[in-house]
Amino acid sequence: MSDVAIKIEGLGKRYRYGGVAKLGTNIRADIADWFQNLRGRRSSDMTPRTLTTLKDLHEKRLDADPNYFWALKDINLEVKRGEVVGIIGRNGAGKSTLLKILSRITPPTTGKITYHGHVASLLEVGTGFHRELTGRENVFLNGSILGMKRTEITKKFDEIVAFAEVEKFIDTPVKHYSSGMYVRLAFAVAAHLEAEIMVVDEVLAVGDAEFQRRCLGKISEVASGGRTILFVSHNMSSIRSLCSRCVWLNAGQVQADADPAAVISRYLQSGDKSAGGHECSFAEDPAKEFQLLHARLCNAAGVGAQLFECDDPILIELDCRVHQRIPGLYGYLSISRADGTVVLVSDSHDLGTNPLDQLPLGAHRFRIRLPHRTLAPGSYKVYLNFASPAGVRGFNIDTPGALFTFQLTDHRTRRGNSRGGFLSTLVPWETQPPTTAA
Repeated sequence: MSDVAIKIEGLGKRYRYGGVAKLGTNIRADIADWFQNLRGRRSSDMTPRTLTTLKDLHEKRLDADPNYFWALKDINLEVKRGEVVGIIGRNGAGKSTLLKILSRITPPTTGKITYHGHVASLLEVGTGFHRELTGRENVFLNGSILGMKRTEITKKFDEIVAFAEVEKFIDTPVKHYSSGMYVRLAFAVAAHLEAEIMVVDEVLAVGDAEFQRRCLGKISEVASGGRTILFVSHNMSSIRSLCSRCVWLNAGQVQADADPAAVISRYLQSGDKSAGGHECSFAEDPAKEFQLLHARLCNAAGVGAQLFECDDPILIELDCRVHQRIPGLYGYLSISRADGTVVLVSDSHDLGTNPLDQLPLGAHRFRIRLPHRTLAPGSYKVYLNFASPAGVRGFNIDTPGALFTFQLTDHRTRRGNSRGGFLSTLVPWETQPPTTAA
């Protein structure tokens, strides 16, 4: 066991649809069933028989109750010291639930976990930041929440600030920070934790390309130092480059656990939700400040589609609802190839004015337009995330994740579908008069 960092045995987590059941809802039924079981024993039966306990009856009743479901069921994993394990799966597969249990945020319903080392969690960047405090004060506040001692924070303070690149603004209240400054500082604090085991959940879904590159570099640096990392992401390219092993969760159970390339290939070919059609919907959750309810992929005529010509624009329509106004809310879009390589990244700040900032309450529709001749022929996946430094529960506001896949073909140019590279942009070749010799 000396080389094992985490051992998970029979882990399960059960939730109830629609909230918590009223106290005592099933207790009388459980007791009645128990007495019925007791009376059912024949007096002539001389063979000792173990009575069904109240707990067993209660568990059996919940298993049969359609109001309850298993977010995780019978998870058995063993993570070695120094391993970097990627965890992938569609939305609702149980990835974040597993990490919350590993981080001791929520208890399991069944099973047990054995740890060999201190666990540090990076589940929501910016959780624990106070908008009225300065960057300096938040470094110490957030570091303490994450388990760092004051002397440790003081020792690493300059390194944290340098990584976040906020030296000039460190004594400014973070409510005046841009979203990029805010998330850089939050990540910098969490990334400098000294822990044998790090649990990281989708923190690279926000921020600009440079920030994501720095985050990946820091995680890679931590991994090379011999620490154990469990890393959840929808970015297959990051999983492939960072992880030595990949676990695919599907419907709360382990679908595959092997080399990243093999598992990612199976996952991308499995027909997950994003491959299910040109539109997808999400059940409304009034507890969320902001939520995507419906998304649709369509052509210029507004007709739903998943197959496009490179000469055609691609439209993504989003129906959202605001339950609470959120300063600084923005959307993040990424498009990746079938192998997980991200080829296009955009957010709602791209053209200067962010249409999502300070949205009024109610329903809203947005349209994202991918211009014609942007991407080369091939298969692609669309990923979406919404974030804000002013979120009530943390930086991430709503993470719909991978929404749909689409196919691009090129039948109108000479090279057509054999065109290589990432782009299908047509580059002009022009003749010029020869230069007259002097």
